[in-house]
Amino acid sequence: MKKYIFIFLLIPFLAACEKELDFKYHEVESQFVIEGNLSEEGSMVKLSYTVPMDEPFPGEYETDADVIITDLTDDVTYVLLPENGVFINGTPGLSNHEYELTVNHNGRNFKSRCLMRKGVEIIDLKFQWIKMPYDYVAILEVTSTISEIEGTCYWTRIYKNGEPYKWLMSHGSGAIDGKLTQTTFTTRQNPDDEDDEDNLKDGDLLTVMVFPISLEMYDYLVGISSDSNGPAMFTGDFCLGYFLAAGQSQSSIIFNSTQIPFYSE
Repeated sequence: MKKYIFIFLLIPFLAACEKELDFKYHEVESQFVIEGNLSEEGSMVKLSYTVPMDEPFPGEYETDADVIITDLTDDVTYVLLPENGVFINGTPGLSNHEYELTVNHNGRNFKSRCLMRKGVEIIDLKFQWIKMPYDYVAILEVTSTISEIEGTCYWTRIYKNGEPYKWLMSHGSGAIDGKLTQTTFTTRQNPDDEDDEDNLKDGDLLTVMVFPISLEMYDYLVGISSDSNGPAMFTGDFCLGYFLAAGQSQSSIIFNSTQIPFYSE
């Protein structure tokens, strides 16, 4: 018999679980969007509708829905309850377990499955100044271990002083001796525009999270970052969005322009 565990006293999340990136869905007739995340800290699901890309998101989420996550490996179902506009549950996800997210909203049903991969270890974060034709640019290098599961890809999310900053994806094919290094441009040494969102100031805190993900999730992120809403991640009725179950790794670095070495070949 399937066991049901109802969580009414919700366990507070690690602050990082509440820092979600704002995905920019490309303009279509208003569509239902599900953004679901499960980690060792618990689960969080946001439900919304798309708005035109040239209009700001109103910041309101749908809460009239039934949201559950089923641990298909142990045959246990967890109910997520709405709190402050999002659905949450403090039950930790377990590595190498397969999970299914089910959402019932306005008579429609949506389902998505995901194998939860164990979190990798962030080994090193560092900046280097690299000479470009127009200026020196600070490159951030993120080095981590890789998953034991063959075919795993990687999603790196970066926050500046707690706010979304950048995100990277990698197939993991560039890993050497079990280590993967991902790089991204950050600030110029002498920026022309002081308000450029890429700019960093001394003392800025960058928080980096690395998630091992499936190839399907990788393809979804590629779609979102290009002129597409990405492949369908849910079965049942049509919706946009994703469900990701993954161990999360986190590390931070403070930007100090005077202590960054210059790259030399």
